Amino acid sequence: MRSGLPSQTARGAAAYRAVHQMLEGGAIFKDPFASRILDERTAASLNEMAADESLLPWRLFIAARSRFSEDTMANCVAAGMRQIVVLGAGLDTFSLRNPFADLGVRVFEVDYAATQVWKRERIKAADLIEPQSLIFAPIDFEQESLSEGLTRAGFRLDRPAFFQWLGVVPYLTKEGVSSTLKFVSKVPQAVVVFDYAEPFQNYPVERRANVIATAERAAGGGEPWVSLFDPAELLELLRGEGFKTVEDLGLPEIAERLYGDLRRDIAIGPGPHIVRAYQ
Repeated sequence: MRSGLPSQTARGAAAYRAVHQMLEGGAIFKDPFASRILDERTAASLNEMAADESLLPWRLFIAARSRFSEDTMANCVAAGMRQIVVLGAGLDTFSLRNPFADLGVRVFEVDYAATQVWKRERIKAADLIEPQSLIFAPIDFEQESLSEGLTRAGFRLDRPAFFQWLGVVPYLTKEGVSSTLKFVSKVPQAVVVFDYAEPFQNYPVERRANVIATAERAAGGGEPWVSLFDPAELLELLRGEGFKTVEDLGLPEIAERLYGDLRRDIAIGPGPHIVRAYQ
């Protein structure tokens, strides 16, 4: 991202969630705050996004990754976890909807300082209140220690935690991805859910141009895709960092499990993945 500016992809992900509420009624993922937290410029683009049929696959995937993550999160809380870390939180709204706050579940949002300042402004502008269970932990993923940043915010390294890491992996170097997974693996009973993208050459020709165009738009906003993974390569990385259980859902599995009737409009094949991993 561009130094000192809020993330463009944070805007985009929240906008996709908002359009999903408009067009599909939140069939995959309910997010009542998605549209409220948007800035005016992004909110003004929602109708244009809704009218662009080519954006449907991305919209459903973004809804699905949040649904999969929060379903996993709920299971972790039921098992006794009381620490949730949202890495690269952007305009994610779970912390504002946290149904587990009365159980003592704390949500640590990790992101660039500029994005967090902007998000807090958006929360205030939407007449929403920052919950006491929400803790902001500003950090530069490539330059600072995740351990130091979270510890400074009050995170307990000796207690179990769930990590949500959505829409971040493609924008980090592979070294940055590896170091983050290494940190997560050292937290006792940690569970992580994240998404990643396959290399462009894995896509069929008829879909490749659209995927490359999406990457180029991100690069134009100062947030280029840096790391793409073959599934086998990613599995090897996770195993190497100590994750014994890995569930990697490709687009066919995501559509089958989460899209319902909406899957009929989606081209199934190589594409984005959602991963759940734990020791």
